[in-house]
Amino acid sequence: MKIILMGGPGAGKGTQASPLVERFKFPHISTGDMFRAAIKEGTALGLKAKSYMDAGGLVPDEVTIGIVEERLAQPDCKDGFLLDGFPRTLAQGRALADILDRLGMKLDGVINIEVAEDVLIPRLTGRRICRQCGASYHMVFNPPKVEGVCECGGELYQRSDDTVETAKNRLNVYNTQTEPLIAFYEEKGLLKRINGDQPIDKVFQDILKALG
Repeated sequence: MKIILMGGPGAGKGTQASPLVERFKFPHISTGDMFRAAIKEGTALGLKAKSYMDAGGLVPDEVTIGIVEERLAQPDCKDGFLLDGFPRTLAQGRALADILDRLGMKLDGVINIEVAEDVLIPRLTGRRICRQCGASYHMVFNPPKVEGVCECGGELYQRSDDTVETAKNRLNVYNTQTEPLIAFYEEKGLLKRINGDQPIDKVFQDILKALG
């Protein structure tokens, strides 16, 4: 089973990736993991990616695409994989199609976990951190017993990157980048739209059903 997992920030991709990997016993390939592995192995592309990351820049497409090809060519991907975080753009989607052609592979499906923005915003902005012990809470999923107060008695605060403004910006960037990509996979008949605004188990069952 060769799958791409898509979904906006806060849609629950990470939550669904674990049971999918457990179910299908395939490698979970995320761009972050690939970069770290390529850097650790000291590959030419890994060192190139490291130079951009060390400078605080984005790794350019040609480097990312090269690292993806290196990873998918490894023996553990022959019978299946879960791609997470790649492709993000139409250009990357087309490049991936070329990679799979060269490797003699075909995608079985592209799972897109869809959640409305008014549901995602509270998910993305709900995190609160304790100034004293560093414990993490979530106002929707794991609220503190006393609002604004940690169990240790410390004050809870919201990180600057967890604000509504930042969350909306992240969602806008994601939607702008991925809209053409979603259309690309829909035209190919690979896109499976999943309602992510349901209990976690129900979302997982819907993914399994969509994959047939």
